[in-house]
Amino acid sequence: MDWLNAIIQGILLGGLYALFAAGLSLIFGVMRLVNIAHGDLIVLAAFLGLMITTTLGINPLLALFVAAPQMGLFGYALQRWVLNRTLGDDILPPLLVTFGLSVIIQNGLLEVFSADPQKLNAGSIETASIAVPGGINIGVLPLLMFVTAVAVIAVLQWIFYRSALGRAFRATSDNQDIAQLMGLNKSHIFGLAMALSLVVVAIAGIFLGIRTSFDPAAGPARLIFGFEAVIIGGLGNLWGTLIGGIILGICQNIGAQINPGWQLLAGHIAFLIILAVRPRGLFPRVDG
Repeated sequence: MDWLNAIIQGILLGGLYALFAAGLSLIFGVMRLVNIAHGDLIVLAAFLGLMITTTLGINPLLALFVAAPQMGLFGYALQRWVLNRTLGDDILPPLLVTFGLSVIIQNGLLEVFSADPQKLNAGSIETASIAVPGGINIGVLPLLMFVTAVAVIAVLQWIFYRSALGRAFRATSDNQDIAQLMGLNKSHIFGLAMALSLVVVAIAGIFLGIRTSFDPAAGPARLIFGFEAVIIGGLGNLWGTLIGGIILGICQNIGAQINPGWQLLAGHIAFLIILAVRPRGLFPRVDG
């Protein structure tokens, strides 16, 4: 039962990793932009949630409804007036700018909040669990994170393939010049894509802050988990991102079951094996 429990907990952990990765996958799918600051933006969202809960005295899950619009507006402004200026045939400028943004966010958070670890307190939901046959307990919070991840990816999938905004995303992604001739403002479309990405980042950041402690330097590790989930699942494939997160979570938990020190190593090894066998990931993006 210990092994079965490790797999179940790994699946649930994969939901959080999928939230880390979903916004990253969306941005890459629309703009072919690799956002080095993505992990730090997740931590920024966690600190924003901390400020909201402290100021308003509300539960972090309720604070999400305040943090998500704010992160969305920040994402639109960031893309519209900063990152759009770097996009082009050369991939180096956006990488350098997002790396610089990562440094700015980390140092800014360090100045405001210090290096002390912080945590969001969501109350009894953090310890609540559901007993299932076989003596296995499923935490309510991990289950909520997983269900939220599935819902978020389903909504993103619908937006991307079934809505007018999604058609604009795909048209601009496929050929920016023709999209401009058809009346689409690529700067505005890219801004909306980043806004949507940072709404997902806000959800991931709040759940991260509830699940574990965080500090200004925690972003790069979140970025690595997000990248691994994206690449395992397949670049640009949102449902593949969920599967990639689940695979990463299961491998980490099985590694921890063998030896507690192997948790992160097991996930990285699984990532390298899949990358060697399937360089484009298990489920490369297929438009439809």
